[in-house]
Amino acid sequence: MSGHQVTEGNVQVRGCKAPLFYRQSEPDTGEVRMSVLLLHGIRFSSENWLNIGTLETLAKAGCRAVAIDLPGLGRSKSAEAPAAVGELAPAGFLKDVCERLSLSPVVVVSPSLSGMYSLPFLFQHQDLIRAYIPVAPICTDKFTAEQYQSVKVPALIVYGDQDAQLGEASLLNLTNLSNHSVAVMKGAGHPCYLDDPDTWHKLLTDFLNTL
Repeated sequence: MSGHQVTEGNVQVRGCKAPLFYRQSEPDTGEVRMSVLLLHGIRFSSENWLNIGTLETLAKAGCRAVAIDLPGLGRSKSAEAPAAVGELAPAGFLKDVCERLSLSPVVVVSPSLSGMYSLPFLFQHQDLIRAYIPVAPICTDKFTAEQYQSVKVPALIVYGDQDAQLGEASLLNLTNLSNHSVAVMKGAGHPCYLDDPDTWHKLLTDFLNTL
């Protein structure tokens, strides 16, 4: 197991008046296997990924992991969101984030609110995405079954079995993705990764090892 360090930074993205805050971890030694972009839900921020050990886990697994604070949230509060909550953001938003942070091709981890950012990016820029890990994201109902079927990117759909609303609704749509597997976290709610970090980290690293 290699060591790691977590650093902090800011990145200026087109259309945002203020920069976005991010936390980053990477292996101290050896080659970086892949890059992972960690997004978050409306009540959360990059700090959650730090606190539950996801940044550390990914670095130990040989990945470069970047957790951003989405516009208007966390330490990116002064950055203006490119769309209202629940509306689809332009696909170019995350494309710009990934280009400026040299993250392509990227594995995108997308819980809850962040679906408004990740889904447009997924549908319009498959070539920039190595894998997609949605965790009960919003906005899945804004795309058709045919659109989902056209996505060839490997996907791991994760949700908590206590998440009766978004978990099940998003699952219904996301299972139309042509190359997907499903992981149900027993006894976990909507932010299932917070409820059971150990199971979450095993699911995450096992899936990354298949890529």
